[in-house]
Order: sequence, then structure tokens, then C-alpha cells
Amino acid sequence: MAGGWSRDGAVQDQIDQSIADAVKHAREALAPVGESRPDCEECGEPIPEARRKAVPGVRRCVACQEALDAETRFQSTFNRRGSKDSQLR
Repeated sequence: MAGGWSRDGAVQDQIDQSIADAVKHAREALAPVGESRPDCEECGEPIPEARRKAVPGVRRCVACQEALDAETRFQSTFNRRGSKDSQLR
């Protein structure tokens, strides 16, 4: 049931899009596959052999990967909460 200016099914469309965004982000965060690099593509430091064996397709050292992960935490760009209170802020 839609109200005001929204059409029927608009809330479900927002939920579906939120889920699609989360799935897309999760797929992008999966570890790469293929041959590992011998050195970090960010800082150029050698990647230890144990890391290259443990994470196939690794491209960054632990420090650079942690920094990248901290920068790219998933944030939804849309306010998809359905309450009027969230829309007034």
C-alpha cells in the first residue's frame, strides 16, 4: 500500500535495491583469483610467500590491504528507511 506521492510497491523496490547493492558490494570484496603478485601494488614491498600461498591472487601486503578495507567500508548512498522521521532530518 503506497501513500502520498509514492506508487504501489515503492517500499519493496527500495528493499530490493538495498539488497542488490549489498550483494554487489560483497561480490566486489571477494578475494581475487589467479596468480599472486610478488610485491605489493601499493607500496612495492615484497609480499611474503606464506601470504601468497594463503590468499591466491593477492595484490597487496597486509598493511596496504587493511588500509584499503578501512577506506572502502560499504555505505549506502540512499536513505531507504521508510519512516517519515528519517526523511525530515
